[in-house]
Amino acid sequence: MSKPRQRMGLYRTVLHEGLRDDLPRYLNQDLLLQLWPVLRALVGRSVRTVWEDTFPQLASRTRAAA
Repeated sequence: MSKPRQRMGLYRTVLHEGLRDDLPRYLNQDLLLQLWPVLRALVGRSVRTVWEDTFPQLASRTRAAA
């Protein structure tokens, strides 16, 4: 996906609705870290909490961007 808005939409959908097999198929770790400061505002609190608790580097990325 070459368009940032499409990428953000895909990541948001996968974070909300993706199954376990979808995560490695559609998400790239480096890109997720890059997008997270904006993406976290687009997902619900429960999704954000689960992802930041599971992957502390996302929360630290957010603090570094602030």
